[in-house]
Amino acid sequence: MDIIILIIMGLAMGVIGGMLGIGGAVFLIPALTFVFDENQHLYQAAAMICIFFVSGAALIAHRKAKAISKEVLLYLMPTAIAGILGGVALSNSSFFEGDNDYILARIFGGFLVYVAFYNALRLYRSVKQNRNLERDEPLTRPNAILASLCGLITGLTSGLLGIGAGTVATPTQQFFLKRPLREAMSNSAAAIVSMAWLGAIYKNATLSQHGITITESLRIAVCIIPGAIIGGYIGGRLMHMLPKNVVRAVFILVCIIAAIKLLTVAPS
Repeated sequence: MDIIILIIMGLAMGVIGGMLGIGGAVFLIPALTFVFDENQHLYQAAAMICIFFVSGAALIAHRKAKAISKEVLLYLMPTAIAGILGGVALSNSSFFEGDNDYILARIFGGFLVYVAFYNALRLYRSVKQNRNLERDEPLTRPNAILASLCGLITGLTSGLLGIGAGTVATPTQQFFLKRPLREAMSNSAAAIVSMAWLGAIYKNATLSQHGITITESLRIAVCIIPGAIIGGYIGGRLMHMLPKNVVRAVFILVCIIAAIKLLTVAPS
């Protein structure tokens, strides 16, 4: 029964992650917590493996849609890779060890509240003005410093919370770089692919610090990955087929549900 549940989770994670350019851990970690109880470090380690495959599958669809900005990724990727190493190291610090691992879940939940509010505001403005706030064409050449900052923040958040951090990469690109929604989401997927593998290796290699074996993480990931790959490609295609406001509304709903669960997690 557990295997079937994990397969279903993988498919849902893939569709949500691929469609929203977020990797899908914002769905997977709360879902694992809901079904199997709290074990944040284990779920982060498994999720970081899975988000690589989700984003990789979605990236195929984004490339076909020609929605990726190489100019943005040139600056965003290197700092994202550096940031994820720092984020994992921070998550492994003594502050988050033992019974305190639930604090990571609370931080994650609080962050999702911010993301949901930010996107709800943009959705409201879009509907009120009866137009899409995103431009259909890329804007001017991205500022190198701001793009690098977006990457660093994305990497740190990804490593700390065990997520793809598309929920960070997308709004920061919109706010600092003024990128269109679909392009920002597509760039996020590419950034996740570039850094997730490194974060997954680092996080899984340090699981023993929390009394968890790598085998436990791999067992979860192996069950989730097949569905995640299929769902990731489907989600990536859906991103470029659905209206922008529909994509944003789904994104907000996922963030709210996940935030409620994570903010109410009890210590293990």
